[in-house]
Amino acid sequence: MSAGTGVSRERLQSALTEYFAPWVQALSLQVEAFDADSVTLRLPQSDQLSRVGGMLCGQAMMAAADTAMVLALINQFGAFRPCTTVQMNSSFLKPLSGQDALVQARVLRAGKSLAFGEIDLRGAQDGRSVSRATTTYALL
Repeated sequence: MSAGTGVSRERLQSALTEYFAPWVQALSLQVEAFDADSVTLRLPQSDQLSRVGGMLCGQAMMAAADTAMVLALINQFGAFRPCTTVQMNSSFLKPLSGQDALVQARVLRAGKSLAFGEIDLRGAQDGRSVSRATTTYALL
């Protein structure tokens, strides 16, 4: 369980089917790890998410990053709070192919009406960062 919030890995995993659209569920994200202020998801390598050359497409990376941050907010608050993405800024550093991705979302600050976070997406085998994102969410 997470320190202070009482959220379990099972609860975070079940949130993926409870709160997200079927096309997000089709990413097959798995909760890999979590701590007091972050959640890490595994995005399995898939031909369906790859573009020419077997590289993971940017759209899948951004969807996984956004989803991981919502789970990090659930972990932060101890329960789901309705929220919506206000801003997401992504930088793609290098291609990722032939391996799963680890998507670590960290809550930087969560207030009454806004939450801020950062996401690092890296290769699961080599640990090299392939994409970084910053996000702002409105808490509804």
